Amino acid sequence: MVNIIAGDVLRILLIGDDQKMVRQIDDLLSGRIGKYKLDWISQPELAANRAKDLLPQLILVDDALGGADIGLLVKQLITQSPASVILAILQATDIIQARRAVLAGARGFVTKPLVSEELVSSLRQLLANERPIADGMVFAPSSGGRVVAFCAPKGGTGRTTMMVNTCIAVHQLSKKSLVAIDADYASPALDVVLNLHDHRDISHLIERINRIDSELVNSVLEVHGSGIKALAAPHPADMLDEVTVPQVQAVMAQLKRTNAWVVVDIGLPTDDTAFAFLDSADRIVMSVLPEMVGLRNTRLMLDQLLARGYPESKIWLVLNRGTIRGGVSQADIEARLKVKIKHVIADDQPLVSASVNRGVPLIVSHPRSAVAKDMYGLAKELIADAVTRSEAAEAEKESSRGGLFSRWTRSATTA
Repeated sequence: MVNIIAGDVLRILLIGDDQKMVRQIDDLLSGRIGKYKLDWISQPELAANRAKDLLPQLILVDDALGGADIGLLVKQLITQSPASVILAILQATDIIQARRAVLAGARGFVTKPLVSEELVSSLRQLLANERPIADGMVFAPSSGGRVVAFCAPKGGTGRTTMMVNTCIAVHQLSKKSLVAIDADYASPALDVVLNLHDHRDISHLIERINRIDSELVNSVLEVHGSGIKALAAPHPADMLDEVTVPQVQAVMAQLKRTNAWVVVDIGLPTDDTAFAFLDSADRIVMSVLPEMVGLRNTRLMLDQLLARGYPESKIWLVLNRGTIRGGVSQADIEARLKVKIKHVIADDQPLVSASVNRGVPLIVSHPRSAVAKDMYGLAKELIADAVTRSEAAEAEKESSRGGLFSRWTRSATTA
C-alpha cells in the first residue's frame, strides 16, 4: 500500500502513445495535489522496466497503447513495481478493457474525457490509505522523522567524525530512535568510524527496492553499541549501479516513517543523488575548517546551494577545529563568507585521530573532553531546533483550525 509522507514529491508514471494526454493530465493536476513529478513513456513494452527504475507511487495506464494488451501490461507493471497504485484511463464505453485492467490488478479506472474533479477524487481515494485527507492534498499527512544532512566543501574537514558523534549525542539526549546513513559513495567512512563489521549496506535495499518495507530496512540496518542504527555504503568497487533519485526517495521515506531522526553523511554534493538527500533534509550542516582554501570552497558551495533554491536559513555552518593555532578567526570567517557561524567545535586532533583509528566515537570514550562537549552542544541545538519547528507547525495547524471554526461560526450566525 502506498504511504506518502506529506511534503514528499508524488511520483507519477503515465503510459500511453498519446502525447496530448501528458499535457492534459499535467493541466488537470497542477495546483490541485501538491508536489508531483510526471514521467511519460509511450512504448508499452518498455514500461515495466521504466517503472522499476522510477519507482512511481502512481501509474496511469492510458488505453491508447498502440494495440498492446492492457491486462498483460498491468500484470507486468505489478511484477516490476508491486508497491505502485495503478489507475487505468479508458473510453467510457469500453467495459471490456475496464474489466481486463481491474482483473489484472489495476486499483480502478477513470473515463475519457478526463474531468479534473473526477481524476483528483480518484487519486485521493487510491492514495489516502483510508486516512483523512487534508483539503487540496492527494495524500494524507503523516508524521515523519527529522532529517539532518552533513556535507562539506572538501574532504578532510572532520565531517564524518562530527556527524557520528553528533548522532550519538542526539540519540542520548533525545532518547529517540536515530539512523545514520553513509551517502558518501565515493569515499565511505561510516563503517570505519563506527567499527562496523556487518557486510550489509544500502545496495541490499536497492536490489529489492520495489518491495521495500520496514522489515526489509531493519534487516539491513546495523545497530551500534551506542544505540544508533547505521546504513552503510557499499565499497566503491562493489557499486555496479549508481543509486538513483527515486531509490533515495523510497529509502528516505521508509526510514522517516520508522525513526525520529535520520542523519545523512553526504560529503561533497556533486550529483542528483546527493541533492536528493539534501532535498529531503530539514537542516543542512556544513562543516568548515579555519583555513583559506576551505573558506573559498565553502563560499562556492554556499553559492551553489543557494542557486539550487535552498534557503540560507536552512544551512548551518559549523566551524570544526575552531581553536587550532594559526587558524582564521571566527570573525574573519564570518566577514569573508557573509554568513554567521552556527557552532564551533574545539580542536583536539590527537583525540580525534585515536578515536577514528580505534573505531570508538570520542563521545563514548571521552565524553568530558572539550570536543565531546562541543558535539553535545551541537546536538542540543539540533534538538531545540526540531522542537521549535514542531511547535511552530502545531501552532500553525491550530491557527488554521481556529480560522476554519471562526468562518463556520460566522456562517452559522449569519444563517
